[in-house]
Amino acid sequence: MANIFSGLENFGLGELSGLDVYNTTNGDKKDGDKEDDKPKITEADFIFDKTHTCPVCDTEFKSKAIKTGKVKLLGADSDLRPKYQLVDSLKYDAIVCPSCGYSALNRFFNYMTAPQAKLIKEQITVNFRGIEDNGDIYTYDDAIARHKLVLVNTIVKKAKNSERAYTCLKIAWLLRGKYETLPEDTENYESVVENLKKEEDEFILNAYEGFSIAFSKEMFPMCGMDENTVTYLVADLARRCGKFDEAGRWISRVLIARDANERIKSKARDLKELIVQNKRENV
Repeated sequence: MANIFSGLENFGLGELSGLDVYNTTNGDKKDGDKEDDKPKITEADFIFDKTHTCPVCDTEFKSKAIKTGKVKLLGADSDLRPKYQLVDSLKYDAIVCPSCGYSALNRFFNYMTAPQAKLIKEQITVNFRGIEDNGDIYTYDDAIARHKLVLVNTIVKKAKNSERAYTCLKIAWLLRGKYETLPEDTENYESVVENLKKEEDEFILNAYEGFSIAFSKEMFPMCGMDENTVTYLVADLARRCGKFDEAGRWISRVLIARDANERIKSKARDLKELIVQNKRENV
């Protein structure tokens, strides 16, 4: 099994790389327009420095964030990964305190109990070497490393399985974004893409396992999603893991749910067809 925490040694947290994620003990161009006459929009145009206060060490710091309402949503993958025009806003969801190492996804960052803060200080802060944030944007490598740091924090602070699973899912999406945008002239291109896909599969599996556990133990909404959305998501994660029978059972729950709206049922019908197709192809 691949080491899903590779890269943590850069933060001084290499000793935590063996953690078990779910171990509960721890506009159109017109004719005549000249391209060069138009100002080119870059990813940096969508980014600003947002101020945060760390709930663990009270340090005030800045972290890059997406300007609200500035990015256009183009669509989504079957596992609900959003795809945006010009910039992948997923890269900016991990907030890392440069002082103590506490890290979390934006929606969870300010939620911290005293016992959790104590765990962070004892297992993260004592080894944390800091993190660089000097560029105008986060590269995929920057974002993946920051999100892996978030995942370690969820384990150390004994976060809910859903938070761990959601973080794994976000990392899988970032890995997918990296290989989808990888220049074809990259050295050993095919090998790099293959390794990124294998690592993505590891995180998809962890996300599937975590959401499956959380489904029976936690209340909804879960990570901002209602029950039918999570059920749909688990079905697609199971499909991506090759667990087609499980995927079929999960998606059937959405299709027969009386409180499921037409949008999610339509997505569920499409996913059911995809599950059947994938199962047939893998017989």
